[in-house]
Amino acid sequence: MNRHDDGPERTFAALPPARGKAFAQSWWGRAWLKALEDTALDLAQLKTGRRLARAGAVGAVSVRPGRLTAVVQDRDGTARRADVLLSELTPAQWDRFLDMAVERAGHVAALLDRDMPPHLVEDAAAAGVELLPGIGDLEPECGCDAWDHCGHTAALCYEVARLLDQDPFVLLLMRGRTESALLEDLQARTGASVVAESDEPAGVDAAEAYAAGDILPPLPAPPGLPAEPGTPPALDTATPPAPGIDPPALEYLAARTAVHAHRLLAQALEGALAAELTAGQDAVRLAAGDPAREVADRLADGSGRGPEGLATAVRAWRLGGPDALSVLDEERPVEGEALARARAALEAAWDADERPRLAARDNRWTTAGSAAQLRLGRDGRWWPYRREQGRWQPAGEPTRDPATALATAKLPPGDGDAR
Repeated sequence: MNRHDDGPERTFAALPPARGKAFAQSWWGRAWLKALEDTALDLAQLKTGRRLARAGAVGAVSVRPGRLTAVVQDRDGTARRADVLLSELTPAQWDRFLDMAVERAGHVAALLDRDMPPHLVEDAAAAGVELLPGIGDLEPECGCDAWDHCGHTAALCYEVARLLDQDPFVLLLMRGRTESALLEDLQARTGASVVAESDEPAGVDAAEAYAAGDILPPLPAPPGLPAEPGTPPALDTATPPAPGIDPPALEYLAARTAVHAHRLLAQALEGALAAELTAGQDAVRLAAGDPAREVADRLADGSGRGPEGLATAVRAWRLGGPDALSVLDEERPVEGEALARARAALEAAWDADERPRLAARDNRWTTAGSAAQLRLGRDGRWWPYRREQGRWQPAGEPTRDPATALATAKLPPGDGDAR
């Protein structure tokens, strides 16, 4: 179906099998899979659904607000109608989403150009609107009469990742707003963005406030998150710098600190402060901002990683921040319950005839005969790595499914990496 045949329902033709490659190719497809796998309660059903979807068993998919529908065929050819329900956003949530988009000129320009920038998910979450599904958000209904998610509904969920590769606006349709309706709302808001002026005087009368005694009004709400980080003052002055002061490096440090402070404020307003970074982690964070060559060389020396090691650490940081750095640097034993869970996940990830040979050493499983590796994070997620020019490099974002992580690790360099 042409993506501009926009209406309350869209139907996508059945897609061919997807064997031998990563299931989702775009950022939006991978983000949907990550949300699906991170919130799944039954990994066995996910495995069955992934196998059916890869085999091309999912028929044409109908997408409309709050519901996905498709016919899925079992291995024996039995056809089942599968439906997955996802709550639509409320009018108030749509208002917050549109207000957020209007406040950020880049989002408005992208959406009006019929593009969905990846940062839209983070910015919408900061405004209290979750676009991707969370735990329990995907409600199944299937003709096989399963009481919870089955292989058929799981296969339909996996197929959505491939639809998002084609058109990420599918996600907004599932949440209740068609593409044309969204664009009309945006155009209406950007064309009539006027701040109303009040005739009421600001504040309260001092005598009234004093007479109220200890009856105090509630504290005002905290200020909203600024749309962008602040811009530090320029250091381009006629005064020569003091000995040992490097103005370009200082300007870069101030700019990256403003970005980091903006991120910390967003987390604080959400009630989820991040752990303090170590000096080594902070050096990698600074290097991830693409500093000038002189500053990058100083960070490489100061971090003790050297230029190549710092480049690898930056690549990991862009995929997962401090968690990704820990996986890059740590080679730790996996024991007890954690080892049992890891082995169970590896056993369930492939059919017996498809299971690769993996050599285990601590938290790293390396494939025999190929330059691909799985690394297990402390939170149970699998990180894909590939060997490039004699060095193990992070190859993509983590996932709960080792098969998906290994498929990402086997992609050609650049296909699954952070940009």
